[in-house]
Amino acid sequence: MKNGDDFLNFLPCDLSIKILTALEGPSDLVRITAVSRNWRRFVIRHGLCKHLSLQMFPQLSRVDRVNELGGSTKGHAGAGSSNFMEWEALEREHRAYAFLARCCLSTTAGDCISEAIIASSTDNYPEESICNTLEPRDRVARTASYWSSKGQKNPAVPETLTYRLIADLCVVTEIKIRPFQAYFQFGYPIYSAESVRFRMGHIKDADESCQDSGTDRFAWTYTSQEFEMAQENRLQTFKLPEPILCIGGILQIELLSRVQRQEIDGLFYICVSHVQVVGRPLSPAFSIQILEPPEKFVLEVQSYSLPTLPEQMSSITSLQMRVRDLEQILNLLQGNGGEVEYGYEWEVESDEDEEEFDME
Repeated sequence: MKNGDDFLNFLPCDLSIKILTALEGPSDLVRITAVSRNWRRFVIRHGLCKHLSLQMFPQLSRVDRVNELGGSTKGHAGAGSSNFMEWEALEREHRAYAFLARCCLSTTAGDCISEAIIASSTDNYPEESICNTLEPRDRVARTASYWSSKGQKNPAVPETLTYRLIADLCVVTEIKIRPFQAYFQFGYPIYSAESVRFRMGHIKDADESCQDSGTDRFAWTYTSQEFEMAQENRLQTFKLPEPILCIGGILQIELLSRVQRQEIDGLFYICVSHVQVVGRPLSPAFSIQILEPPEKFVLEVQSYSLPTLPEQMSSITSLQMRVRDLEQILNLLQGNGGEVEYGYEWEVESDEDEEEFDME
């Protein structure tokens, strides 16, 4: 800028916007606003932080407005005028979107599942419940730990597993799934799906129970492509093409096409041992308010402190695992002859003596 000249004063507005939106992200725009008062006003007036945030997360196009906790214009000389209120809204959006982008890039990623909601079907409830998929081990107290669908003659019948995340706003980067290998059946079959697909969204009516796997209960803001699943007993990672902002804290896994038939009944099953959702929660800094109809929502800024994964998450999970182990041990001690009723009689694995068991 020769002699202090500002290029924003000489270039057409559209060209200036094109130059500034070519930056990598809203954090660069925040640095730009520190150059001069004129640059700051230009960035805020044209909503450039919002523009770049929408490029990062198209799901933000559903934002109706932005609110700040405790925000007030009281005491300002221009408070109440239309021009002041409009500028106040633009500044609020600038702060919110700039901070949201910073949270998405600065916070640590981790497992974001809070609870298992419901499965589209369960073969033996509660022994083969979806809750078992939160357990990283496939055996607990000498008992198999997994979710199993009901058997189907048609292998094309899909299944769904629905989970609640730890925040209403989460940036999800990948989902990990481990198919279950039936070590208690002859041949050790693996009951994987042929492929998987993921949906993210929110409950349509907050007053209704979400204990229903039907899609009419949820409004989906994102649906992924299909990912091929290997018929292997390992934690398989399905990395999304780009980070996705889950609005509403609900994630659903669609398990498409069955590949393994159970020999004893001739039916096809899908079984999952463990599920993880890797991402970054944006609470307690951000929350949302779903509007009616649910195509739009209010983005609420609760604070401008960087969110973190709950510090006690791992210890809570460990405690739950220990409680479950103790329950299984008590069942073994109090049961008839030490047997645990889990749909089959459990026997110690042996290379010389293998027996087939029914999953029903």
